[in-house]
Amino acid sequence: MTGGSPDGLERAGKKPRSNLQLRVISALVLAAVVLALTWWGGTAFRLFAAAMGAAVFHEWSTLSKDRYSPAYRTAAWALAAAVLVTLAAGSDALTLFGAVAIAAAGAWVAAIIMGQGPGLAAGIVYATAPAVALALLRGDDLAGLWAMLFLFACVWGTDIAAYFAGRYFGGPKLAPAISPSKTWSGAIGGVVAAAIGGGIIAAAGPSSAALVTGVLAAVGVSVVSQFGDLFESAYKRRHGAKDSGHTIPGHGGVMDRVDGLVAAALALYVICASLAGMDSPAAGLFGG
Repeated sequence: MTGGSPDGLERAGKKPRSNLQLRVISALVLAAVVLALTWWGGTAFRLFAAAMGAAVFHEWSTLSKDRYSPAYRTAAWALAAAVLVTLAAGSDALTLFGAVAIAAAGAWVAAIIMGQGPGLAAGIVYATAPAVALALLRGDDLAGLWAMLFLFACVWGTDIAAYFAGRYFGGPKLAPAISPSKTWSGAIGGVVAAAIGGGIIAAAGPSSAALVTGVLAAVGVSVVSQFGDLFESAYKRRHGAKDSGHTIPGHGGVMDRVDGLVAAALALYVICASLAGMDSPAAGLFGG
C-alpha cells in the first residue's frame, strides 16, 4: 500500500484529483441532496435545517474549544440543542426566535457565572437563527419552495460567479487581511449573477411582488452572503484555522460550505417577513 500518496497513484496509472474537481463533485452531490429535501419540505426540511445548525455549532465550538471549560461547552451545547429540537418539532416564528434569544442569553449568563467568554453565546445565534430562518422560509407550501429556489440561485450564483470573475478579471483585493483571494471584481460578478438568477426565479415563480423587488432582494441577499463568507473567514483566522472542519471533501467543514447561506437566509427571511409576516414569509415574494 502506498497510503494514497501521489507516487502510488501515478504508479497505478491514476492522477490525484485536483481540489477544484473535489469541490465540484462535492458541491453537486450536496446540491442534489439539499434540493431533494427542499422539494419535500415540512418535517424532512426542518430536520435538515436542525442538522445543519448542529454541525455549524459543533464546528464553531470546536474551533474555540481551548478558550472554554468542558462544563461551559456542555452547557452551551445543551442550550443550542434545545433550540434545534424545538425547530425540528415545528413551531411558530415567535417561539423559535424566542428560543434562540433565550438560549443565547442563557449561555451569556452562564459564561459570566463560570468566568468564560461570550463566544459560544454568539455561536448559538450564528448556528441556530439561520436554521430557524431556513425552516420558516421553506414551510410547507409552494411559495416556500420558490423562496428556497430563489435563495439558492442567489447564493450559489454569487459563489460561482465570484470565483470565476475574480480569477478572470483579478484586480484589487476585497479584504486582503481576511481573505486574500477575494477581489472586488469577483464580488461584483457575484452580485450580477445573483441579480440575474434571482430575477429569473422571481419571473418564473408565482410572484406576488414586482420583478424589480425580486432583483433588489437578490442583490441584497448576494451582498449579505459575501459578508457572511468574510465573517466566517475572519472567525477561522482568529482561531488560526484554514478550514472549519474536514467533513466535506474539497470544501473543509460545514461552516465553510454554508458561510454565505447562513447570512443570506437571515437576510431573505427579514426581507420576506417585512412583506408578509413572520410565520409565512415566503408569501412576501411568492404569494401567488
